[in-house]
Formats: sequence, structure tokens, C-alpha cells
Amino acid sequence: MQRTSRLKRELQLLSAEPPPGASCWQTEGRLDQLQARQSGLVTFHTDYIAQLLLNPDSTALLLFDIEIVGGADTPYEGGVFTLDINIPERYPFEPPKMRFLTPIYHPNIDNAGRICLDALKLPPKGAWRPALNISTLLTSIQLLMAEPNPDDPLMADISSEFKYNKPLYLEKAKKWTAEHAIQKNKGCVVTEEKTPENKNKKTAHKREALSAQENLEHTKKVCM
Repeated sequence: MQRTSRLKRELQLLSAEPPPGASCWQTEGRLDQLQARQSGLVTFHTDYIAQLLLNPDSTALLLFDIEIVGGADTPYEGGVFTLDINIPERYPFEPPKMRFLTPIYHPNIDNAGRICLDALKLPPKGAWRPALNISTLLTSIQLLMAEPNPDDPLMADISSEFKYNKPLYLEKAKKWTAEHAIQKNKGCVVTEEKTPENKNKKTAHKREALSAQENLEHTKKVCM
């Protein structure tokens, strides 16, 4: 019950005072195309809020996706990066689980999309506390994209590049952004592949592939 009431407040906060450059939707059943991507607003669909109010015990409402726009003057500029959020049973006493579904070249984000960020971990190793919320986590992730922490990496090779050959790191990060995160089709015609239903299927396939990769790479992690 506490989790549900907390989520209600957070959704209202995200609707009233959103962090810039992000847009969110329910994973199973996205209802329309994302709005305000270019204007830098975050939108939690009113249908999502209504479903949470009417059916607070639905576990389907505890998994949703986010799109974050790469910040200006970063190698991720112009990219749109999809993440998923999974709300745990003990939220807000445990942090949400967040990971990138869009590949990103970053020392603190591994090939399975996991993010090395203190706010996503419990003490004593992490800095999560119940006073934090989804909005502050989104802002922290955006700051991490703009200012990587090479001293606490998930990807040691990228961290080394960032510290000792930054031009190469920037070149590779921009290339990955262009290949994986830039929206290449700017036209107004919605093809079958561009429908919300098919995008949800594609996101689900990404999620399954990343979960498999996460299991394979579990022993490689450096982030403490």
C-alpha cells in the first residue's frame, strides 16, 4: 500500500514538475506516441495515472519505460535512449531497478544496460534513501551521461579511454549514438514497424536479450 501511495505522488510530481529531456510510458500497452520529446518535457500519460488509481495492486503498472534525450554538448546529443524501470516490492525502501535498453558507449553503463550509480544502490555501498524518487534518479542519470565517473566503472576499457584518450572515447560514443540512438526516419508516415504495439514488441526483445547478456557477464563487473 505504501508503494502504491508513493507512486501516486511521484506520478503527480512528474506530471507537474518533470525533469527535462525525458518521456515515460507504461511498458505493456503504450497508448500513443511520445509527446514533447523535442521540447524537453517528461510526460506520464494520464491513462497510466488513472489505471494506477483504479487498480493499485496491478503488478503490470510497476514496469514502465523511459526515453531520455541526450544532452547538448555531450557525445549523446541528438540521441534518444530507452530505459526501463522496475519498481520493487519494498519501494521506496529499495531503489527502482533501472537499465538502458538502447546501447550506449559509457564507462558507467555496461553492455547489458546496467548503470553504476550510487543512487541506484542501497547503503553502505550506495546512496539510495527513501527521500529520493524516480524524478531525482532520472536527473542523476542525465548528469551521469554528461559527466561520467571513470573511477567507478562498469566498463574498464571505456573508462581507460575516457581518462587517457578522451578524443577516442568521444568519437566512439558519438558513433554509437548515431548507430543506435538517432531517430533516422523523420517523416510523418507511420509504418507498421513504427506503431506503438510493434515498438513495445521490439523493446521486449531488447529486454530479453539484455537479461541473457547480464547473466553471462555477471562476474565481470567492477562497479562497487
